[in-house]
Amino acid sequence: MPRATGEEQREESKEPCTGEEKLETLPGIFFEMDMFDHSYNVYNAAYALAHALHAILKVGRLDPQAPQGQELTLNDDQIVWHRSFNQAVPRSACNDNCYPGFSRKRKEGEKFCCYDCEPCPEAMISDQQDMDSCVNCLEELYPNQDQNKCMPKRLSYLSYKEPLGIVLALLASSFFLITIFILTIFVQHQNTPIVRANNQSLTYILLASLLLCFLCSLLFIGQPGRVTCLLRQTAFGLIFSVAISSVLAKTITVVLAFMATKPGSSMRKWLGKRMANGIIISCTFIQASICSFWLCTFPPFPDMDMHSQTGEIILECNEGSATMFYCVLGFMGFLAIVSFTVAFLARKLPDSFNETKFITFSMLVFCSVWLCFIPTYLSTKGKSMVAVEIFSILASSAGLLGCIFFPKCYIIILKPELNNKEHLIRRNNKTNFSLTLRH
Repeated sequence: MPRATGEEQREESKEPCTGEEKLETLPGIFFEMDMFDHSYNVYNAAYALAHALHAILKVGRLDPQAPQGQELTLNDDQIVWHRSFNQAVPRSACNDNCYPGFSRKRKEGEKFCCYDCEPCPEAMISDQQDMDSCVNCLEELYPNQDQNKCMPKRLSYLSYKEPLGIVLALLASSFFLITIFILTIFVQHQNTPIVRANNQSLTYILLASLLLCFLCSLLFIGQPGRVTCLLRQTAFGLIFSVAISSVLAKTITVVLAFMATKPGSSMRKWLGKRMANGIIISCTFIQASICSFWLCTFPPFPDMDMHSQTGEIILECNEGSATMFYCVLGFMGFLAIVSFTVAFLARKLPDSFNETKFITFSMLVFCSVWLCFIPTYLSTKGKSMVAVEIFSILASSAGLLGCIFFPKCYIIILKPELNNKEHLIRRNNKTNFSLTLRH
């Protein structure tokens, strides 16, 4: 008998059942028959009812090829429950569900449907029920407290709108105005002995550099940008180098002036503005060379730190090269140590109005501030790191301003009778006499 063609087979499949079909002809994967008749009938009845209910009501679906955890889907609103049932979908697990913020962990030695619920590790979340593992948030997001949702991180930098930024800006502005006031006093009394002592031009250079020191601290406040990142450390290094080299020049001037008073001394030719200006120019040139090499090779740039603080994106200036940054600080520290050493050794020389003693105190304050700065700077992050550097700039600049210029302003304003040439000569003679007796 010839076989039926494909068209004939399709037509036959559309014919209704004849009633003479046999279950033995059906595949075993659909109807299991290797059991007793009674069990077999119950089995078939259950499956027949299940298929009938599924066809009549569309209450769920079983798809083995679906993603893990989504093989079985039930439409609760399509289920018609008997009055005697508790109208709840039966659970196939031996414990409660794991809610968002937790993940499932299989119990050793138990069935596959038995598991423990473990909280998500730090910085991870689970936003669905019965997740097998927690997931990381994107880099610009962070987990909320319940670890079931990712939240956007907030931008963090030292702003003029927050209390810390406002306080530091007010301090910088106040010291700037005080320096202006002192400079005005010195200009108004420029012909008096106390102002003209120990090279008047050095005094003005030092005051001008301190003015710029207080202003450059404001570069560290506000959102970092390309220009501000390039200017922050380089301007700070250059301006402070001018200030410290001015202090060094004033100290060396005192030493050379004392040595020039000795009979037959050849130190007179080194006195004058040329020597002082040479010290300032050479020291500033070295620092400028370091800063120029820094900017040409590894310049600072705006950067974002995503990981140091939870929930924050820290906007900061990346120094580009930590080595160059510490070279700038190192040269500045070298000038400060040399200035302190020379001033300390010359503190008992017959200096006009004891300026070398005041310089010694100012350099002691300066060195102490920056020695404390380095470990504190390295142990902080974000806006606290910036605040530490601003405070160090203000504290060291204020130390120079207070120790060197406040005693002179006290004499100019409150003790004008001491600001005369006779008093200056008389005190220097007394100092020379006491030094002669000691030697």
